[in-house]
Amino acid sequence: MECFYAPGLAGGNTLLPTAEAHHIRTVLRYEEGRPILLIDGRGGRYSGHLVLQGKREASVALVESVQEGPQPAARIHLGISPLKNPSRLEWFLEKATELGVSAITPLIAQRSEKRHVQRERMERVLVAAMKQSGRSWLPELREPVALSRLIQDAGEECRMIAHCGQGLRKSIGQVLRPGADSLMLIGPEGDFDPSEVELAVTAGFVPVHLGPSRLRTETAGVAAVHWINLIHQGAFDGLD
Repeated sequence: MECFYAPGLAGGNTLLPTAEAHHIRTVLRYEEGRPILLIDGRGGRYSGHLVLQGKREASVALVESVQEGPQPAARIHLGISPLKNPSRLEWFLEKATELGVSAITPLIAQRSEKRHVQRERMERVLVAAMKQSGRSWLPELREPVALSRLIQDAGEECRMIAHCGQGLRKSIGQVLRPGADSLMLIGPEGDFDPSEVELAVTAGFVPVHLGPSRLRTETAGVAAVHWINLIHQGAFDGLD
C-alpha cells in the first residue's frame, strides 16, 4: 500500500498536507473511505480511511497505529557544501535519505560557489525519498550556516572532516565507534581551504578519506553516509 506523509499526527481526523491531498485527489483519484497508510516522519506508521473535504482538501480518519519505528542506532549528521547543479543536489538528498542520514546542514565554506538553497524544494525531495524507500524517519534539514559556526556548535561524539589535501587522514572505520552520533563535513567542488581543515582539527575533528578516488561533493556525501551506516549496522569493522 502506498504511504503518505502527515507530520504531527495526534489521532482523530488528520488533515493531510496540501501536496499529499493534491496527489491523492488529482493524480491517484482515490475515493472516499479508501484505506490509507500514513507516516509521520518520526518513526510512526498509522492506518486509516480517506475523508474528502471540499474540492481540494483531504483528511484521514485514523484507525490504529501500525508500527512505531525504532530510533536509529545513531544519528548521522552531514554538513555539506551546497551544489551549483540542482539535479545533483537532489540526487544527493534522495540517496542520503535512502541510506539513513539523520540531519543535513548546508555549510558555507570559503570555496562554496553556491550559498543559498531552495529549502521547500529540498524538503519535498526528502519527503519523497523517505516514502519511496519505505523509511519512517524524515531527515532534519537545517538552515545554511558558515563552516566556522558549524564547527563551533558541533556536539556530536564523533566529528570528522573529509578532504583531499595533504596530511594524515584516517578511514571512517578507524575513527567511528558503532552507536556513536557523528558529524561529517563535506566540502565544495574545490575542497576545503587548508586553513579550514586546520580550524576543524583544532576543534577536535578528525581528518578522514573516503577511498583512493577524488569524489564529487554529492558522491562523497552519499559514500560517507553509507559507510557510517554500515559501521552502525555491524556490517564490517571498518576499511583502511
